[in-house]
Amino acid sequence: MDKIFSDKINLLKALAITLVVSGHLEFRMFDMFPPYSFQLSLFFFISGMLFKDKYLDKVVEFIKRRVKSLLVLYFLYSAFYAGITVLLAKLTGKFWGMELSFKNFFITPFLNGHQFDLSCPMWFVTQLFMTMITFLFLQRFLREKKEWIRGVFYTVLGVSAIPLSKMIVLDPVTLIAIRIMFSLFFVYLGHLYTTKIHGNYNIFTPKILGAVICLQAVLWHFNRDFDPVHGIGLSFVLVWARFDSQIIVPVLTSLTGIWFSLFFINVTYEYLKDIKFIKLVGENTYHIMANHLFVMYIITAVIFWINGIPISERNEHNIYWIFNPVQNTYLYFVLTMVITTYIGVGLKFIKSKIPFIKNL
Repeated sequence: MDKIFSDKINLLKALAITLVVSGHLEFRMFDMFPPYSFQLSLFFFISGMLFKDKYLDKVVEFIKRRVKSLLVLYFLYSAFYAGITVLLAKLTGKFWGMELSFKNFFITPFLNGHQFDLSCPMWFVTQLFMTMITFLFLQRFLREKKEWIRGVFYTVLGVSAIPLSKMIVLDPVTLIAIRIMFSLFFVYLGHLYTTKIHGNYNIFTPKILGAVICLQAVLWHFNRDFDPVHGIGLSFVLVWARFDSQIIVPVLTSLTGIWFSLFFINVTYEYLKDIKFIKLVGENTYHIMANHLFVMYIITAVIFWINGIPISERNEHNIYWIFNPVQNTYLYFVLTMVITTYIGVGLKFIKSKIPFIKNL
């Protein structure tokens, strides 16, 4: 993988996590693409871009690397947020999460990842782990097949996930299966892009741009995020397999959103590549995802303190609520991105200085 392509992937990661944070603040970075309409699909796509075929013959090594890069830090953060949740309950009278138990600490992360409200965006980490392990074994099984056969297989998985979710009872196990089916399609597309398309085909032509804009304009007819009474439309909530009345729209808007993200990075690369902070954002997506709701909570607590409002008032709203969003949304956004990015930088620095955790 050449340096330019690697740098573009890092910028794409920065864009993806920025879209997640802005989505939780309920504003759009790209106006035609509502929050939750493609951001998670983009993360799965990036994971596919980074998947290396050499691991098809190194299964144990791949699993060890994924456990180390995803799960170890996940459970360290879970322990931290268990402590924070207990502390906040004592200070404010509200317990932000499920009761503390063996199941909720070790099992619930793989079911829905919402055991602690402050760290609930991390549900994606365990989902990514399960999806990538599944992808590895499917690729091993399909490695002798022609590319079009693999493409059809993953397309059928991804497209059928939504109608299947409406036909079966969604218990914890079937919910995991639906999420994995949907996610695998985008992991495969990311891998296909890296191995077959990048460097061989130009998919960023004016005609394709026009086609994507036209398709998104048609898809916008299904959007309902401006009127929640009618549902979420282009947006979807993958963690609960909530697609409302849609069947194919979430797949299509994921595809247009991913293409537009690739196009955006391709067009702006020469300008963005030298901005150090954006590079740091791309390198610290895990820490931003893990900590941004907690940082928003702290920002709200500070605003309450300045305005003489008791922190108990925060307990009356859900975990995504912010104080006076008309005036403060962008302040929350900027502060959250900066603080969480440098939390990641700081933790990596500390890790590099402590011998016994250096290799974790």
